[in-house]
Amino acid sequence: MDDQNKNLLLATVLSAVVILIWFVAGPMLFPTWFPSDKPALTALPAETATTAATPTVADGATTAPALTATAEPQAPRLTVDTPKLSGSISLLGGRIDDLALKTYHETVDPSSPTVQLLSPVGKDKPYYAVFGFAPGNGLTEADVPGAKTEWSLTKGGTLAPDQPVTLTWANGKGLTFTRTISVDKDFLFTVTDQVANTGATEARLAPYGIIARHGLPKLEGVYVVHEGPVRRIDGDLEESKYNGMPKLADFEGAKGEAIDSKGDGWIGFTDHYWMTTLIPQQGKPFTAVTKYTPTADIYQAEVRQPLMTVAPGATAESSIRLFAGAKEWETISNYENNPGWLSRLFGANVNPDQVAIPGFIDSIDWGWFFFLTKPIFFVLHLMHGALGNMGLAIIGLTFILKLLVLPLAYKSYVSMARMKELQPEIEALKEKAGEDKAKLQKDMMALYKVKKVNPAAGCLPVFFQVPIFFSLYKVIYVTIELRQSPFVGWINDLSMPDTSSLFNVFGLLPWGVPDATSMLHTVFIGLLPILLGISMWLQQKLNPAPADQSQAQIMAWMPWIFMFMLGRFASGLVLYWITNNTITFAQQYIIMWSHGRRPDIFGNIKAAVKKPVPKAANSPKAPKK
Repeated sequence: MDDQNKNLLLATVLSAVVILIWFVAGPMLFPTWFPSDKPALTALPAETATTAATPTVADGATTAPALTATAEPQAPRLTVDTPKLSGSISLLGGRIDDLALKTYHETVDPSSPTVQLLSPVGKDKPYYAVFGFAPGNGLTEADVPGAKTEWSLTKGGTLAPDQPVTLTWANGKGLTFTRTISVDKDFLFTVTDQVANTGATEARLAPYGIIARHGLPKLEGVYVVHEGPVRRIDGDLEESKYNGMPKLADFEGAKGEAIDSKGDGWIGFTDHYWMTTLIPQQGKPFTAVTKYTPTADIYQAEVRQPLMTVAPGATAESSIRLFAGAKEWETISNYENNPGWLSRLFGANVNPDQVAIPGFIDSIDWGWFFFLTKPIFFVLHLMHGALGNMGLAIIGLTFILKLLVLPLAYKSYVSMARMKELQPEIEALKEKAGEDKAKLQKDMMALYKVKKVNPAAGCLPVFFQVPIFFSLYKVIYVTIELRQSPFVGWINDLSMPDTSSLFNVFGLLPWGVPDATSMLHTVFIGLLPILLGISMWLQQKLNPAPADQSQAQIMAWMPWIFMFMLGRFASGLVLYWITNNTITFAQQYIIMWSHGRRPDIFGNIKAAVKKPVPKAANSPKAPKK
């Protein structure tokens, strides 16, 4: 087999090996990337749980209550209505506990229900945010608002952008609490609490915010995306798992996971596409806490702010923001940069009342190769804005990536073409060396040096193509911009595998396709994977098949093996691979043609399907070309 085919075979096999290692051995090689199995948890019946007492706080210390799974009494609700959110807030505790995402549906069918992000206690899998105060010295739990406090509405009605609501509650002992809740046009709530002390004694209390999840959420369990607690403390991003959260008993024994921040950070829970995050006042110290209460089966993420001292006749104020919504890149980027330079370029104005959230863009799981995934998505986002179709954006991104590596690809293809030109001299060296392999290698290396040819240059593109492939896979799977994003025809979700199938001849026959969990679904792949196999096969036909029959068979099977391997990947990734193969085919054809060697594609196809005729024992050797 000549060196050009060796390089092609090596590159193909290397790609296959890397893909297999990534998807089969990855959990063993990179255990910190992968969420472990769900813990076996049994939620207590709601009616059996009771509210835990809120501990008092000593001077300089703060704490927050452990919530429970008890059914809550009915309380008045305020409607939430924004361009992206709908739902309500309970006046019991001032809980933000009922939110649906207007612009996102559960399936690609626009008539399907919208995604429900937060749910109140009493519904399936309660998930909510609650804010309150922990009592300091001289105060009791009844003297400060908490999860059971029923607030009164004093201003506003429906919570909407530029339409905040104001709630009040007085403890009857000289402390009056005023809570103002506002929301922007996207997903950010701001909860501002003001404490007025009309009593005769000093009051000490500590504000907190809690995000609570009752029961373990349904996890996708895919290693490529993080699901669970996430926090950023003083510049350090930390991702953990639900089954690794410290139990409430650990806090009672002073072993809990409470991390103090100097004033930079946020904490919350992230799902595949959605997130709830508490953002305390930046520039001020706070404590970030994650904990699990086994008796009530509740996971909590908390922000505990410093103890406030309110003198008689004085007032004090604290504020916590809550992000509850979709992990949209542009929205989150604007929250980080207020707004980002890209949005300013298109006319977005800076909100003077909004403090930037450092590192918030990292709440999207960019992975270890963030230095590739971030710029790849940035370009994809720009292309989508320019073309209006994510499939076309992926094709455009592929052209840009190929353009960036064109100098390397050109050098590689030229080297491969020159290797082909050296074949007569290499054959002469083989005859001269005979069985002396060491002499043959020495003479070949001397020939390469004289002719200035690098025999390994043909493999260089694959070392760039593989990390780009995995980075794009990460981007397509993780970012919400690809979710339910259509391309053309039947391809209505580029984040999911091709829904067409050979099983019903791509919809021409009256029966449906095999279930996604069955083996038939893997065998009867869609049209996009078939086009992928054809594009790889045509790329091979730029060169004659290797003379060695075993190696020729490996090369012949490789496109179809890849076709089935990648058949269940996201359609967007398969589309990238098809485009990449097509561009590579055109590049290689043009470069080979420019060096005086016009590829005989049809001749190579005929030779591949033509059965070899066995030589007669006394037949003369075929003349050399």
